[in-house]
Amino acid sequence: MEQVDVVVIGAGAAGMFCAAQAGQGGCRVLLLDNGKKTGRKILMSGGGRCNFTNLYAEPAAYLSENPHFCKSALARYTQWDFIDLVNRYNIAWHEKTLGQLFCDDSATQIVALLDKECELGNVDVRLRSEISDVEKSEDGFIISVNGSTVSTHSLVIASGGLSMPGLGASPFGYRLAEQFGLKVLPTRAGLVPFTLHKPLLDHLQTLSGVSVPAVLTAQDGTVFRESILFTHRGMSGPAVLQLSSYWQPGEFVSVNLLPDVDLAAFLNAQRQEHPNQSLKNTLAMQLPKRLVECQQTLGQLPDVTLKQLNVPQQAELVEQLQNWQVQPNGTEGYRTAEVTLGGVDTKELSSKTMAAAKVPGLYFIGEVVDVTGWLGGYNFQWAWSSAWACAQDLISRPKGAK
Repeated sequence: MEQVDVVVIGAGAAGMFCAAQAGQGGCRVLLLDNGKKTGRKILMSGGGRCNFTNLYAEPAAYLSENPHFCKSALARYTQWDFIDLVNRYNIAWHEKTLGQLFCDDSATQIVALLDKECELGNVDVRLRSEISDVEKSEDGFIISVNGSTVSTHSLVIASGGLSMPGLGASPFGYRLAEQFGLKVLPTRAGLVPFTLHKPLLDHLQTLSGVSVPAVLTAQDGTVFRESILFTHRGMSGPAVLQLSSYWQPGEFVSVNLLPDVDLAAFLNAQRQEHPNQSLKNTLAMQLPKRLVECQQTLGQLPDVTLKQLNVPQQAELVEQLQNWQVQPNGTEGYRTAEVTLGGVDTKELSSKTMAAAKVPGLYFIGEVVDVTGWLGGYNFQWAWSSAWACAQDLISRPKGAK
């Protein structure tokens, strides 16, 4: 039977980085993945340019039943540490918006960096690996993979969540946690577009492709200010994706389509200068014409001139455009979700090492854990930070220790 110090399951961001760090720290590491290549989700991220971290990564940008859990790892391996690593590989990058850092060239550069780091750590990377069984042994774990067995002292689960099943996502990590008696919190799609009920969807489908800056507010008071994008299925765009992680089925979302405009003052000023101008053309000075026309067909915008617009109508119009109440039908689900909310309960894990308290030698890192970041590089930073924290503990364990 083959024997190693560490087996890492999942060759994504967290798994590759953990394997590399542990290998460079002196561990004999075997990295397993069921896919044909490493870093599949990395290659898809950021429009193919990989939003690899965020300048403002901090605990407040993460959702978890225990919001304190992520603090230790994020503090010990920061965005600046990963930026230093990227710089050492001479990868050119730029800040897009709100602290989001992207490769100038391609996400393949980040995968190449991780591949090289694994190589430097003498990590044995085996792809197309189908794991049929994992058992606890006296001195670690025995893993059945592709008809063979491997004995390991430490086992790291970095198998990700359920988002993007087309890239091989599966509930493997959750099932393994439950197999060993660890609690797994309910999962749902996060950072995902909203779908809408008819007849609203029928009206808004005419806006497919239209994007506008907006402020979205969830019923719990969470607010995001970014653009929204109308699609043929509903609403997407950064603001929608962000808010989706805080939205619960049945809730309404408040949409402010004119966050930077004192709409009442604007209409009053225009009425003074152009009393015979239509309300529709006036609003088209601030919003896309197609959106104004859609609002009119929805009955939210009277077909009048400015001088015909009375006080109650104006007040109602301001409310409609700056506090538009939209009730999503649901989300597009895991198929298009960027992350999975929920997962392995952080109460089961050490925030310093990512080790399972009940099962010596077992670790969970990255998306499989109940820690989910905002859109914009935060989830990659959690991958790097949780992987690094785990690797430091792997390195410190006597080789062959129980």
